[in-house]
Amino acid sequence: MAGKLYLCATPIGNLDDITLRVLKTLQQVDLIAAEDTRNSIKLLNHFEIKTPMTSYHEYNKIEKAYTLVEKLKAGQDIALITDAGTPGISDPGEDLVRICYEEGIEVTSLPGAAACITALTLSGLPTRRFSFEAFLPREKKERAAVLEEMKNETRTLIVYEAPHHLISTLKDLQSALGERRIAVCRELTKKFETVFRTTFSEAISYYEANGVKGECVIVIEGRDRRELLREQQESWESLTVEEHMAYYMDSGMDRKSAMKQVAKDRGIGKREIYRELNIDS
Repeated sequence: MAGKLYLCATPIGNLDDITLRVLKTLQQVDLIAAEDTRNSIKLLNHFEIKTPMTSYHEYNKIEKAYTLVEKLKAGQDIALITDAGTPGISDPGEDLVRICYEEGIEVTSLPGAAACITALTLSGLPTRRFSFEAFLPREKKERAAVLEEMKNETRTLIVYEAPHHLISTLKDLQSALGERRIAVCRELTKKFETVFRTTFSEAISYYEANGVKGECVIVIEGRDRRELLREQQESWESLTVEEHMAYYMDSGMDRKSAMKQVAKDRGIGKREIYRELNIDS
């Protein structure tokens, strides 16, 4: 029988946050695949876990995934751990999971700490709907494209950032999104955990004056839905009905569907659209 891949969440700071189920699994599997074995050995030593370990990281994620799959096919059970938090969230674990499914290997996830959820619950911002953006791309063109997509997002946004990039990222976010309420969460679950509920402008001024230490999670309020709808409606009303219709029909929508969507965009009844287009309803 083939083995199973266990995605084991590890603490993001406070070692007491590890679960009993994860500890038991790490002790019982045949092999632990770790993002950084030098970092993970400290965790294993703390809990006196002697299971053999191998590296699985960004730079060997595809080649090593197939090596691990062969071991799984041979009947070994493998636990995947990341430097901190839940494997597969903003790390190469997602590739190993995908390849395991492609190769018919069973996968299960052992829940636990995740910096994005911890920060969201601490932020004081709306939690019902949120978008996790992880680390913004470093390449300028790709970064600009992602920021443009985020601009009209009405859900609460979550972004990871390293301390040495925090100020530049806050400036990029402010430039793209405008002034927003934010929470900068640092050193989560650790001794010097801080949640700075502020705005982009205030945060930039503060960190420029005081410096930044520790890994950060930035939680950002989404755009006001009423304001967005108002802006979109004003944009549509700057077009004639014919131009508005052409916009949808050029994208492949049939005439009847386009008329329905135009009426919805403009906040008017379909009869008014028929009248504008001089056609019988």
